[in-house]
Amino acid sequence: MADAKKIKLSVLDQSPVRAGGTPEQALQETLQLAKLADKLGYTRYWVSEHHNSLGLAGPSPEVLIPHLAANTQYLRIGSGGVMLPHYSALKVAQNFRLLEALYPNRIDLGIGRAPGTDRKTAALLNPYNHFNEQEFVEQLMNLDRYLQDGLNGTEAAEVKVTPRSATTPERWLLSSSGQSGVFAAHFGMGFSFAHFINPNGGPEAMQSYQKRFTPSAFLKKPAGNFGIFVICADTEEKAKELQLSMDMLMLHVRQGKASGVPSLEVAKVFYDDLEEDELAQVQYNRQRMVVGTPTQVKAKLDALAEAYAVDEIVVVTITYDFQDRLRSYELLAEAYGLEPRT
Repeated sequence: MADAKKIKLSVLDQSPVRAGGTPEQALQETLQLAKLADKLGYTRYWVSEHHNSLGLAGPSPEVLIPHLAANTQYLRIGSGGVMLPHYSALKVAQNFRLLEALYPNRIDLGIGRAPGTDRKTAALLNPYNHFNEQEFVEQLMNLDRYLQDGLNGTEAAEVKVTPRSATTPERWLLSSSGQSGVFAAHFGMGFSFAHFINPNGGPEAMQSYQKRFTPSAFLKKPAGNFGIFVICADTEEKAKELQLSMDMLMLHVRQGKASGVPSLEVAKVFYDDLEEDELAQVQYNRQRMVVGTPTQVKAKLDALAEAYAVDEIVVVTITYDFQDRLRSYELLAEAYGLEPRT
């Protein structure tokens, strides 16, 4: 059972580009937010992988991670996640063993199996990828061998993976379905459920993962969290206003026409021409987020943490104005009594 007093907060940053803004701005904001999260007492900071998206500026977590790690001191920095079917397991293992050697005990390897893009782009990233479940399991097996190779004198892989270092990155499987939770349990990995993608079935998937978990060389007991969109503001009115941009953005993402985070001025009038099915989609999307004052947000997040039976929440916050985004994370840290770091 999750104890609300001991909840850890982490960040998932998709490096969103605001309408009229630039990718360079978005990446600089990612750096600024990571520095703030480091000071506020957040636990980990994950960056996502998206391709062929004008609204998100982060296609390569393995490139962004060392920049963030070099500019922070305490956060665990990782991928949320690397879409493994696009790559060879060997290359991913080498990338993250190198990162771990550079920043010992601070690197998370979060893995996903979704395309993170459209199928055409996915085919260009890896023409041999069929998104076959068995192929993904084989990749996880290979990745497991490569990450263990050379540890404690064991030679797990025929091809020697470098660099050889004393520690390995934490391994997490990220998913919006229950099947990956089964894989995470089998391989003794952490499991993160993407509630911000799918608001249904998460607690059940986490319960299945926890019951099936098999200890591994990397992890002795289950480690779970869930990711969710959060908008926290000083007043309920302000929070609901900020939510309008998210409503519009999420609907446009589903419709394939998102080109950046819309301004409040644009978002306020977008409801005027919505069809009935679009309004229904907006209401569904609101199940993927928690919005309100610090007290309201904390109460809702505590209830979800209880349902998931975890002690860590990964927060995704997107607003048009970057200062509103920073303020949301500040208010949440205060609500949960995180200890600031100097």
